[in-house]
Amino acid sequence: MINNIFKKIGQLSQANAEIIANDWHYEGEYSFYDMKNDQEDYDEIMSQELRSDHYYQVLDGDNKLVAFFCLEPDDQDSMKAEIGLGLAPSLTGHGLGKEFIKVIEDYVKQNFAFKTYILSVAEFNKRAIKVYQKAGYQETGSENVHTNGGIYKFIIMTKSV
Repeated sequence: MINNIFKKIGQLSQANAEIIANDWHYEGEYSFYDMKNDQEDYDEIMSQELRSDHYYQVLDGDNKLVAFFCLEPDDQDSMKAEIGLGLAPSLTGHGLGKEFIKVIEDYVKQNFAFKTYILSVAEFNKRAIKVYQKAGYQETGSENVHTNGGIYKFIIMTKSV
């Protein structure tokens, strides 16, 4: 479908943070990932101070926002980082997940010294879990997380690089 759509990575701008927070809406069960469904996530992405330098935007060749990711170093182990990510709603379900993960990993390898990447994915999101497994991530645990007005089980997946 779309080849190499992920062209440019940089710090998330306020304008693009507002697009993600206010305009990106996912279909069906994936609406779970709409930023407005979790006040803490919404507040974090909307505030430059809360985002700090942990959020990145991914643009296509026309400088259009197509994805974002955040990178949170582990408090206990400086060689580990948790990656959070989001793809524009119009691009989900088109087989771009594995390529997007590779783009993120390549960027992290070039700019940081982390040796282990951690992903946390809602248990119901079988589509994402399958993509992460194909990209070499292994399930290493689970946790119950208070989010979106409830408690949800998240699968922890890791990959050593």
